Amino acid sequence: MIRHRRPATVLAAALFASLVTLGGCTGNDPTASTAQVQTAEVSGAPLIPRPVSLQLGEGRYTVDNATGIHAQGEAAGRVAAQFIELLGRTTPLQLKTTDGAGGINFRLVEAADGASPEAYVLDIGNDGISIEAGDERGLFYGAMSLWQLLAGQQAGAVSLPAMHVEDAPRFGWRGLMLDSARHFWSVEQVKSMIDAMAVHKLNTFHWHLTDDQGWRIEIKRYPKLTEIGGCRVPQGDAGRKADGSPNLYCGHYTQQQIRDVVAYAAARHITIVPEIDVPGHAQAAVAAYPEHGVVDGPTEPSHNWGVNPYLFNPSEETLQFLEGILTEVIDLFPGAYIHIGGDEAVKYQWQASAQVQALIRELGLKDEEAMQSYMLKRLETFLEAHDRKLLGWDEIIEGGLPPQATVMSWRGTEGGIEAATHGHDVVMAPGHTLYLDFLQTDLPDEPPGRPKFTPMQKIHAFDPVPEQLTPEQRKHVLGVQANVWTEHMRLFERVQHNVFPRMAALAEIAWSPVEGKDYDEFLTRLPAQLQRYKALGIPYAQTALSVAMQRRDDRANGTVTAELSNPMGYADIRYTTDGSAPTAQSPAYDGPLTLPVPTTLKAAAFFDGRPLADAASSWTLDAASLLSRNDKTLAQCPQGGRLLLRLEDDNPLDGPRENFDVSIFNPCWLWENAQLQDVASIHVRAGRLPYNFGLLREEEARRGFRKPVAAHGEFEVRDGCEGPVLASVPLPEAPGTDGFIELEAPLHAPANDVANLCMTFSGDTRPQMWVLKQVTLQ
Repeated sequence: MIRHRRPATVLAAALFASLVTLGGCTGNDPTASTAQVQTAEVSGAPLIPRPVSLQLGEGRYTVDNATGIHAQGEAAGRVAAQFIELLGRTTPLQLKTTDGAGGINFRLVEAADGASPEAYVLDIGNDGISIEAGDERGLFYGAMSLWQLLAGQQAGAVSLPAMHVEDAPRFGWRGLMLDSARHFWSVEQVKSMIDAMAVHKLNTFHWHLTDDQGWRIEIKRYPKLTEIGGCRVPQGDAGRKADGSPNLYCGHYTQQQIRDVVAYAAARHITIVPEIDVPGHAQAAVAAYPEHGVVDGPTEPSHNWGVNPYLFNPSEETLQFLEGILTEVIDLFPGAYIHIGGDEAVKYQWQASAQVQALIRELGLKDEEAMQSYMLKRLETFLEAHDRKLLGWDEIIEGGLPPQATVMSWRGTEGGIEAATHGHDVVMAPGHTLYLDFLQTDLPDEPPGRPKFTPMQKIHAFDPVPEQLTPEQRKHVLGVQANVWTEHMRLFERVQHNVFPRMAALAEIAWSPVEGKDYDEFLTRLPAQLQRYKALGIPYAQTALSVAMQRRDDRANGTVTAELSNPMGYADIRYTTDGSAPTAQSPAYDGPLTLPVPTTLKAAAFFDGRPLADAASSWTLDAASLLSRNDKTLAQCPQGGRLLLRLEDDNPLDGPRENFDVSIFNPCWLWENAQLQDVASIHVRAGRLPYNFGLLREEEARRGFRKPVAAHGEFEVRDGCEGPVLASVPLPEAPGTDGFIELEAPLHAPANDVANLCMTFSGDTRPQMWVLKQVTLQ
């Protein structure tokens, strides 16, 4: 066994390049005979996140059901029990503890001065395996590394190479935020996310529990927060049952359930940080207790996404109300931090309120931003008195930071830089890189969300420590966090799709040293992680592993030129044109393919001779495809604005729903360089969606539409967005029973038979807007 403790350099990419070689599967029968047991052999060490130091040695050690586990002490016994349970749940290996020295040994040892409590050493040699750490946390992470090496093979025995790993995290804050306010997730679903965080060595679960659309945490002294604030009526058809009655969307966590989740996370060395939004994102709370809002009269939890104007009022009575809430939150969550939001608190209601303006003058404050700072400083004093720290989004800098506040920087890294330069701790969570409601790819198969996509490469390349900070200021960067906002994630499968496999890149930037960082090398370890996801039952995104196609049509010659790529950057793409599924022996893609019409093109990305996605990507290139486009393959017009969304239909109540790509400021679709020879008319399929977006006033000013001419408006096609009209047809009053309309209009082609078809629907987009689904040239 390798016993040396000298520092070792991180292995070169070649040592990680080999993956698991499957030797077969014997199922989960621990009594299988030696003759029946198949052995999987692991080459290299495809660990995620990449460890600080790893050296391969001579020899191997095989783990099978005869391998004993020995744990020295109570803490080591807990880790060993967790390891045995996880391994038994995800592999055929059913191991047991032994009284004597076992084949796998868990030991707590005296740590060196200044060592991280999350550090560990993993040794694999010819005579067994040892995991040592100075703290139970480090021992747990060492167990997760060993589990990674054993999981995913589905064999009755696993042969591991000798190796020596010395590892510790780069950051103490390695976080993931889950939004349970916009859409509510069950306790079991939340726990499954915590399980996934643990095997990625993430240690902070930020739980977004309150917002305009729902209040999800039971507060016993204020029961209406969940009775009223925990239910909303969705916008549009989704908000009404067949009999016309409200279709309430409800959900909250009881305090007993929260204590259960907190204990579950703590057992996996994950701290939960609750978020209670102040002073904005408060509509659900104000609906429950209007006296703590600003606007007179009742309201209801919002069914709109975006930015809503409802604020808590800054009166003494409301501050006491908030302190009462925080008292119960503190009792439920033993972690050091309480997140109080502070973001997107537009001050329209405060500006219009005589009472609030009078209070600003009475307190001698400069403006509404200073009023927000006053509230947050008051709440910080309360939290500090209860041994808690205030954490908020970077807007809490405006108006003056509370003295001890920690800043979570989401509007880029600038807020974090400013806070760190003034001696405040920060967590980097920039939206442009670490918001996981941004789609993984620009492929049409992605679920609803923000099509301004964030690929794996962008996350992996992010460094949470800005170069412009001094060494002393860099110490204030506690770590990094990705955020999962769920406006567009109606189903938990969508949450999993958006999080995985991107969580692997998050783990890497949170744990691994920046030295030696190499995305191509990371890609060599990722396929093994995908096998672990399968063992854990995680339905990770297939889109990022599939093949994308860019096409150029030539109707005159009846051909399509296809350019293929993998969104993650895997280079080995194989394709077929005969309808069969690609294999490792299929032709390798090495440049654009010019194909005759009709052709069925299929393609898949491979690594180490195996396809990465579960199914090949497929395209039918026929005459009809040359004449048709949909919302996913059309461009957005320049005047459509920057906010492109992939929005889900509001019906049916149950079952799959269609989705549409649309820019909500000025909906417009563009078919660039459309070839119109022999085209007589244009056929359109369109749906209609509720316009449920809260916009800032400056954004509202950008929202545009053409005034209608016909009674209910018209669908119009122009040659360029400001060019001559090529087609126009009146719109009906309402869509059909299936939620769609079909329209056809003569198309007047320009003299050169080529046009940039700019397509719009006239009429105000509120309260409902028409959205294009398919356009076909006839």
